[in-house]
Amino acid sequence: MDPSYVLYGRPGSGSVAVQIALEEIGAPYERVWVGREPEAVAHYRRLNPAGRVPALKLPEGTILAESAAILIHLALVHPQARLAPEPGTPRHGEFLQWMVFLSANLYEACLRIFYSARYSTRGEADAEAIRRQGMADFIEHTSVIAQRLSPYVLGESYSIADSYLYMLVSWYPEPAQLEARLPAIAAHTTRIRARPAVKKVEADNAA
Repeated sequence: MDPSYVLYGRPGSGSVAVQIALEEIGAPYERVWVGREPEAVAHYRRLNPAGRVPALKLPEGTILAESAAILIHLALVHPQARLAPEPGTPRHGEFLQWMVFLSANLYEACLRIFYSARYSTRGEADAEAIRRQGMADFIEHTSVIAQRLSPYVLGESYSIADSYLYMLVSWYPEPAQLEARLPAIAAHTTRIRARPAVKKVEADNAA
């Protein structure tokens, strides 16, 4: 029987949080690594014209892109997994707030850190300054959400926002510096890393 979901991603990319969500849900899925060769990218663009990972093929065939949107969708259609508060409640509104915050701020800062030259018409001439600003912004944005952790983003209840935060924090180039400045983030990372679904996905991405 065909799997319910097909996840297109790359090791260590934005597909990590989506794969964690699928494991937390317990839904059958196929994980497909997208190559970087021109032919592989061209083939992938037929599914996701933006060409970025992740993308998730839903059981009925719809292709979803953008990691935050995919995570929110999975939480909504699999309420039994308790990856988000009940829709329509104030807590769910808070969940949406932090998912958008993470996507619009931390994810965006990571893009400037790793793809700095793309953010200036002068390319590499401005890349280092853009990268440094991206790292400073990442610390600033992460410090905002660090103040909320008790121990999870939504207090005592785990949500997929925690795995999203975990993934984004793992991308920061100087983790020791981040943990020293934000011990709440270091504790959160340790807590999330211990979850069985996270362990399984990390092992798969490292293989």
